[in-house]
Parts: sequence; structure tokens; C-alpha cells
Amino acid sequence: MTKVPPYLNTGDTIGMVCPAGYLAPEKAQACINALQEWGFRIKIGKTLSSSSANYFSGTDDERLEDVQQMLDDDEVKAVLCARGGYGISRIIDRIDFKKFKRNPKWVIGFSDVTVFHSHIYSNYKIATLHAPMASAFNNDGHKNEFVQSLRNVLGGEKIKYECAAHELNKRGEAIGELTGGNLSLLANLTGTSSDIKTKGKILFLEDVGEYLYHIDRMLYQLRRGGKLHKLAGLIIGGFTDMKDTERPFGKNVCEMISDAVKEYDFPVCFDFPVGHWGKNYALKTGIGYKLKVGKNKVVLEE
Repeated sequence: MTKVPPYLNTGDTIGMVCPAGYLAPEKAQACINALQEWGFRIKIGKTLSSSSANYFSGTDDERLEDVQQMLDDDEVKAVLCARGGYGISRIIDRIDFKKFKRNPKWVIGFSDVTVFHSHIYSNYKIATLHAPMASAFNNDGHKNEFVQSLRNVLGGEKIKYECAAHELNKRGEAIGELTGGNLSLLANLTGTSSDIKTKGKILFLEDVGEYLYHIDRMLYQLRRGGKLHKLAGLIIGGFTDMKDTERPFGKNVCEMISDAVKEYDFPVCFDFPVGHWGKNYALKTGIGYKLKVGKNKVVLEE
């Protein structure tokens, strides 16, 4: 049974860190303002105000210390990763989750934060929150339904999302715990202590900025590793800014995924609003859901 962290109340504190790539502090200000307007206190980690001159928001030790402090701080009720990028894989094995296991709190983010989601769920059976990060709040983004879904989930609201049917959808119903995230990260975690467990689960996938043949290769890595054949259901989110080779691959992402899973009998949904394309509903990972892929629409609900 997955352990669900406590939902937040007005006045609770959210810690904000950058455990991977660098984010300029001013890029997070709209997020900070909105969270405060929602009634939360904000504790800023050192990595968000880092003067790092390279890709990362600090050295491995600095990022590790910042995350560890927020996980162990009794005052902090949720940890929002302000940016993804790359870097969590470099520190995940050094994080001490002992106190977190006893007193779990929501770990929030997506993209590289997939490492946290998979590691925490696979090892400790604790729910996390795949959701918008700081940049999504900019340019009045905090007003849209996707960022607002983060507010709703943090407050304990049950999830129920709908999206339009896609021509390649495979109809059916599935019940299972939800797991997944960024395809590149999930493939990268194969064989590690953070490896994803998929048997009987509803798996969701998204990605950005990859070559089409990279996507195909990673799909077949999951397939050959036994990650697809015993799924309860499959949700495909945004695969945006895809690149092709000079000699075309010959299929788009939806077509290659459809081909990769055509022999399986679980329901499949394409173009679900999750990922790097602005449409990114907050999803509690590790929680049980029902997925209904129908003729005219798709429904995902707790």
C-alpha cells in the first residue's frame, strides 16, 4: 500500500530547491508570489540563489545538502523542485531518506525529477507529485488549469482529468497505481536502484527535444526489459520538439509507440495533457487510478 504524504493547509511551508540545472532567481519569482497568494510560506534553498557559473545549480555536494536539508526540515511540508534539466542522478544514491520515510512529504516536479518519483516509489512506496515547476508560473501561467491543478492536489482534491480521444488510442479500462514520467530518465534508470516497477501499473510517458530514433530505442529498451508487457494501461503525454535525422525515421512518435505496444491488450491513450508542452496536469504517482479510454474521450480519476 502506497503511503500518501499529508496534504497541505494554509500557512504550511513549501521548500524550493534546484537539485539539478541552474535557474535564475528572477525566473522563480512568479512561482514564489503565487504560492504565497495561495496561502503558503516559502523557504528558499541555497541552490535557488546559487551563483554557479556552469550548467548545475551548484556542486553535487551543494545540491545534495540543499535537498537533504529540505527533506529533513520538520517545518517544510512539501519540496518543490524549481527546475529539472539534469543532475539528480548524480546525487540520488547519497540522499538519506530515513527521516523522510518516517515523515513523508510531497516531492514536486517533473522532467529530471522523474528520478525522485521513480526512486521514492520503487524503494519506499511513498507517493510523489509529478507537476509543473517554477517556470510554468511565469507570464500569468499560474492562472491556467494545469498550474491550478497543483494547488488543488496539494489541498487534497481528488484527481479527475479528461482529454479528447486520439485516432491511435486503444480503447478499454484499467485500474492500477500510476507510475512513470520522462522516458529518457526512465530508460536511464534501468538497472539502477531507482529502476521503475511497472507490473500491474498504469504507466505514463513524456519527453522533449529528442531524436525520433532515440525515442524508438528507449521504447524498445523498456519493452526488452519487460517494462511494457504486464502493464494495466499506458498513457502517452507530450512528446514535443522532436527532431528527425537527415534520412527520415519514417514514423511520428505516436505511430512508433502504437507499433511497439500493438500486441498487448491494455488500453493506450495518446496526447494526454502531461509533459513539457504547457499542458501538464499534476499527477500523484503511486496512487491508484482508473483509466477509461473511450470512443470520444479519455478519463483518468482516482
